[in-house]
Amino acid sequence: MVNTMGFYKYMAEAFQKEYKEKSGEYKQRLIKWRSEGPIERVEKPLNIARARTLGYKAKKGYVVVRVRVPKGKRKVPKPVRGRKPSHSGRFFSAQVSDQMIAEQRANAKFNSLEVLNSYWVGEDGKHKYFEVILVDPLRKEVCTQAINRRGRVYRGLTSAGRRARGLRFKGKRRPKL
Repeated sequence: MVNTMGFYKYMAEAFQKEYKEKSGEYKQRLIKWRSEGPIERVEKPLNIARARTLGYKAKKGYVVVRVRVPKGKRKVPKPVRGRKPSHSGRFFSAQVSDQMIAEQRANAKFNSLEVLNSYWVGEDGKHKYFEVILVDPLRKEVCTQAINRRGRVYRGLTSAGRRARGLRFKGKRRPKL
């Protein structure tokens, strides 16, 4: 029997296995990331197979950034007065996912670039880490109609944004139909 798996599929399996086993290399990587800043530009993607499926190409105009987002519920200050007691809670569910927050933070720091997509690369007890793929819309190598629109991430046009808007489903299950 011939195995027809492609090279990137093997790479994706290796990345998943490393996370599931919580290997020493994975733990060392997280320790290193913890000491770095919340937004770090990286030379090349950690999970190259995932980055390629989301549109990354190893040429000028493409930038990969690792973003750290804190885990846990988001606290809101308790209102002092003038509220119905049932509306004065301290914890509110976020309208956007951690991945979308990471994309927005990356776009705020690198505001001349546009967010193409992002993917999860790790998490520890306090933080989640995402790699965000950014492109330069002015470069002729990456200039396309979809990327030329400014503020894609703030209008929910990335993959994580479309998921938050309920546009991931097809057919009768689709909530926003």
